[in-house]
Amino acid sequence: MPTRSSLVQKYIHIFHVLIAKTQRLNRRGTNNDRIFYSHIKGAGQNPMARHDDVLIALRRIIRATDLYSRRLSRESGLTAPQLLILQAIGGQGEITMGDIAAEVSLSQATVTTILDRLEARGLVTRQRGSSDKRRVYANLTEAGHALIANAPEPLQETFVKRFTALRDWEQSQIISAVERIASMMDADDIDASPVLDVGAIDRGQSLADTSTLLPGGQRGGRTARR
Repeated sequence: MPTRSSLVQKYIHIFHVLIAKTQRLNRRGTNNDRIFYSHIKGAGQNPMARHDDVLIALRRIIRATDLYSRRLSRESGLTAPQLLILQAIGGQGEITMGDIAAEVSLSQATVTTILDRLEARGLVTRQRGSSDKRRVYANLTEAGHALIANAPEPLQETFVKRFTALRDWEQSQIISAVERIASMMDADDIDASPVLDVGAIDRGQSLADTSTLLPGGQRGGRTARR
């Protein structure tokens, strides 16, 4: 019997697949909107055009994800996966690469790439265990703690809270419907992680200079680019 946690992860994974599929089809914002909506003009006027309602709902989800990613980048200079990893480290105090990967449901290779970027910005440190040199532990720096304290709540945390509040049959019904949609979009073979985000999970991003990050997400000085 699947646990609620596994159902949530599965649902988010499916939506990441759908987002990846949409991005593969349409790469640019304005053109993407025009192409996506070109055949659904007047949606809702025809009671038989139920597919229009589905397409609009999907587009809203994708737009909500994109808008959150932009807000997170603007206010903290992070991507959603970077924030999730920082929060996983902050929640444990000290944690291994394998434990981080399990916590955020990403591969260790992806976690390592993201940690490289975060460490370069002075947000995390990594050191080998004193008793077992094979184990590498990650810790937040003071700058890392300050950054996640002011960062917006991850979009998927809001979703997870609401999804887990549903009854089991409602969760299963939603997952079944979304899986069917993914199949209809020929997205079954697209690899995706259970993270609500747009773009590559381990992509580079403009990161705020944490030494000049001001309250309220404002920044002073210049922003470095990766």
